[in-house]
Amino acid sequence: MIKNDLKYYIRDYAEQHLTKSKSKDQYICIFCNSGTGQGKEPKFTGGLTVYDEHFYCFACQKRGDIFDLCCKVEGIEQKQVVQYLAEKYKGIPKASHSTATASIQTEKKEEIATDYTEFFRECNRHLQETNYHRGISLETLNRFLVGYCAEYQPPNRPTAPKTPKLIVPTSKSSYFVRDTRADDEIPEYQKGYTKVNEGKVHILNAKAISGKEPVFIVEGEIDALSVIDVGGQAVGLGGTSNTNLFFSVLDDLNLEKYPLFIVSCDNDTAGQKANKELQEGFTERNIPYITLNVCGNCKDQNEALMSNRAEFGKAVQQAIATAKSKQSKKEEQPQAAEVQPIQPKKESSENKYYNDYSADSMLNLFWNTIQNTALNPIPTGFKALDKSLNGGLIAGLYCIGAVSSLGKTTFALQIADNIAKNGKDVLIFSLEMSKNELIAKSISRCTSYTERPQTAIDVMNYKTQNTSNQAVISQAINEYHSTVSKNLFIREGQGKTTAKDIHDQAKKHLENRGSAPVIILDYLQILSPIDDRATDKQNIDTAILTLKQLSRDLNTPVIVINSFNRDSYDKTVAEKSFKESGAIEYSSDVLIGLQLQKIGKLDITALKRQDIRKVELIILKNRSGVVGDKINFDFKAKYNVFTEITGKIQANTEETV
Repeated sequence: MIKNDLKYYIRDYAEQHLTKSKSKDQYICIFCNSGTGQGKEPKFTGGLTVYDEHFYCFACQKRGDIFDLCCKVEGIEQKQVVQYLAEKYKGIPKASHSTATASIQTEKKEEIATDYTEFFRECNRHLQETNYHRGISLETLNRFLVGYCAEYQPPNRPTAPKTPKLIVPTSKSSYFVRDTRADDEIPEYQKGYTKVNEGKVHILNAKAISGKEPVFIVEGEIDALSVIDVGGQAVGLGGTSNTNLFFSVLDDLNLEKYPLFIVSCDNDTAGQKANKELQEGFTERNIPYITLNVCGNCKDQNEALMSNRAEFGKAVQQAIATAKSKQSKKEEQPQAAEVQPIQPKKESSENKYYNDYSADSMLNLFWNTIQNTALNPIPTGFKALDKSLNGGLIAGLYCIGAVSSLGKTTFALQIADNIAKNGKDVLIFSLEMSKNELIAKSISRCTSYTERPQTAIDVMNYKTQNTSNQAVISQAINEYHSTVSKNLFIREGQGKTTAKDIHDQAKKHLENRGSAPVIILDYLQILSPIDDRATDKQNIDTAILTLKQLSRDLNTPVIVINSFNRDSYDKTVAEKSFKESGAIEYSSDVLIGLQLQKIGKLDITALKRQDIRKVELIILKNRSGVVGDKINFDFKAKYNVFTEITGKIQANTEETV
């Protein structure tokens, strides 16, 4: 019995092995247990639905075919499932099953009769009523008849709420819908329906398989459109569970020659698992492919497009060039880039640990990453500092410390503004200053280069200023708006803000903006404790470790401002200057200290009174570079601006306070 025949036994298999839910023709989902009728109001008593040769759960959005279902029910591997089902249904014609062939044929007729073309055209006419285009050009969206429906209601579900959706056709009788609202605007009970397929699941742009150009295989429909928008060819699986569906399409085409496929699912655990399944499928069929990551540090192709269109387009074109080069060499064996793919060991209790944790099982992803992903440091805007940091900020935990009133916040804010000017999002958690105070500091800095510089207080007192000063402030506000403010986000401390709150809110920023921001915390010592019963040191340690984990989870720099303890006020800056320095010293990737340069015998109070303060920045710790570099700055505290003193980076000395 061939593999394609087995797909049509899914209804019979579901009847035998799944429990009926309270909704007609649905089953309790074995992946998320929906369908029990015990959810929050309004209660959804449906669960896993079987249609044609596939299943889908509206709650957890899990979809797949009989092979995926059997693997879950029986606890067997993908490589064993075909043989298992072939033995199970050997000699039993599909027509003899109570729910197999007849119902399948009936549903296929119904699907053919349900032609959504006019619906697609109507939605496409309303596309420009939403700006939720995910960075994809109107030309590409119109080419695929993508549309917008402000009050979308799923077919045959008249009681479902009407919600705004992006409509992405995948065939005449099927489409993908995506909610256009921000995550915090969607009621909890609707969140399981933000991304849903209607009709039989189809591979988006499957016709590309019959072409000659290299074809990217990506997870989502929006990801495929993102690749197409920058000049590539791509098919969208519609989810990681649809690898079998993709190969069914491939097998049905039975082409003499296929284009070279570029396997490029998401940069997460599920995506890498799908990559392995695709690699195994191509290897089994002796179809050439390569595995390349074109997303950089982003989760998927659409996030990469929205984060930096030019860099994403360049990565896609480089991948196409690599694929064409491989085609021209006519290599006999498929390989991941130029390294033979390493096949994981069969899933079993004794091999799971090896597959999860061995460096060998991670080598494919590592090879693809170093071939196609540059670190791309984010410049701070200070040339000497960037040189010491090997180009700028990369993912990791950065701690900046100084004594009180030395300009820690101003320095970090200036870095934030510089980064935002270059189009990268920055998210500031300001636990002490208000957002108005921070913005006023930035506006003040914008005026510092004019003939009438204004302090932050002057900016806040705009209404009482004379006409000339108001003109300077207005011009600075316009400059700030055109260069910084669109990429700078500020969250004030409200009540008790913990490190976990920062972790959760940063992830929400990623969900809403499509890319991870550079994160700045001002400042560490006034974070609320996660555990009120723990000591201050224990809470600081926990906070630092949580923020360190955040930098890993989002693959982004996290900058933490730290206040020095009082014993360090009259001493040269050192790692021990940081309060509760245990976790800070050991967990930070880069440790930076700011101190005043000693001039004669003036005390620290006198130094702080100077209009231009001579400030030294010292790299105390740097996991990826040199330690001990000292960079000099002029700090005009009155106008909130640091100016890097050009010249040679010096070694650290003791002539400081």
